[in-house]
Amino acid sequence: MLREKYVDLISKVNNDTYRLNFHLMPPTGWLNDPNGLCVIKGVNHIYFQYTPFSATWGLKSWGHYSTENWIDYSEHPIFLRPSISEDRDGVYSGSALVENNKIHYYYTGNVKYINKKYDYILNGREQNVIEVISEDGFNYEKKNVLLKNSDYPENMSTHVRDPKVFKIDNEYFMILGARTKEDRGCAILYKSLDLEKWEYFFEIHSEKKFGYMWECCDLINIEDKWFLICCPQGIEQEGINFANIYQFGYFPIDINFKEKTYILREFIELDRGFDIYAPQTFIDSKGRNVLIAWMGIPDATYTNSKTIENAWQHALSIPRALKRKGNKILQEPLVEFENLRKNKILSTDSHIKFLASTFELILNIENPQIFSIKIGDVALSYVNNIFSLVMKESGEGRDKRSVYLDELKKLQIFVDTSSIEIFINEGEEVFTSRFYPSKQKMNVEVFNQGSCCYYELDRFKIDIE
Repeated sequence: MLREKYVDLISKVNNDTYRLNFHLMPPTGWLNDPNGLCVIKGVNHIYFQYTPFSATWGLKSWGHYSTENWIDYSEHPIFLRPSISEDRDGVYSGSALVENNKIHYYYTGNVKYINKKYDYILNGREQNVIEVISEDGFNYEKKNVLLKNSDYPENMSTHVRDPKVFKIDNEYFMILGARTKEDRGCAILYKSLDLEKWEYFFEIHSEKKFGYMWECCDLINIEDKWFLICCPQGIEQEGINFANIYQFGYFPIDINFKEKTYILREFIELDRGFDIYAPQTFIDSKGRNVLIAWMGIPDATYTNSKTIENAWQHALSIPRALKRKGNKILQEPLVEFENLRKNKILSTDSHIKFLASTFELILNIENPQIFSIKIGDVALSYVNNIFSLVMKESGEGRDKRSVYLDELKKLQIFVDTSSIEIFINEGEEVFTSRFYPSKQKMNVEVFNQGSCCYYELDRFKIDIE
């Protein structure tokens, strides 16, 4: 019966015209956070939160893709499922560390007790850090429970999750997103010398309260500068800033691990789009800091009903190589995506129109005062130093997102069948969003003084095991 249900779901999914061409999606059902990103023996492994039989939520496992070149992929069977008492209500998000030719995976095992007396903030749930070890990225022998609620500091609520493990010299560190009992978002660090015994190290928080929970925390070093990437919840909108229900960004941080000291700088948004959350980074086989995020967001008022009715929801973002400019992170699409390009058209006309479906646009902008783009009913504009993405009917409830720019010099835009990703000024600002055009080929209209380069984009090749 279960097999028949899955075959029926596959049929609905495969017939959906909104399936994406160059993004990773759930084979069926629901996808959210990328997990366990790593590379071993030249193969990049991408795991993700996955519920195959429901497009709206459900018991979480880890789905699995792999690739050597970021264009050709293999889809593998589910890697992790709930199987012990400490993860009975879901294999939640986590990371991977490759050490001595073995992959150490760390994830949050979710346990939720059903009783009206629980508030599920201070009580009623377990958030266990669990490890599995694999030599190939496909098989493991057992699950090791490393940390339980009782191992977290006394001031923590039961919301402690999303372990990210990294190495500095001969020491290992684990960072977890957390919520204190006083409803203050923070990150907590643990330290280990052997990857077996973990001891509490210290807490990182902002000087003033910045949200009630920090999810998906990641301490990353880019060109000798540390950044704390995270997703704060509970931030009020300030003008055009912090416009999403939950935020996606980073704190530049001056941190001394030996002295347990740090200075946290002002929070900066990584992406201004409607559908972006739960980032994770890793260093790939070429030594690049690569970021992949969930092209979705929890608790949004807008929807993806077009795909839900066809038995799937959400995708992963285009992988981005991270660089820095001072205290700012720059995001650039992986250069491998150039291998998807075909049918190049270059124009210096100030006004061009064409029909397109999945494509890349690169605009060099000489006079931003005359710049605007329409892609179906989606509009991009730049007025009084404010760059805006405006959606109408195809946005399914998405409206407007904006950012202030000192200047607008260059745009790189990727449009898939139901997504748009906009990289501004070599990745200084980014907008990532889903949208659902009424026709597969959209009218595209560009006003620009400078040059406009158009490429039709091919699709990923995905082999199914």
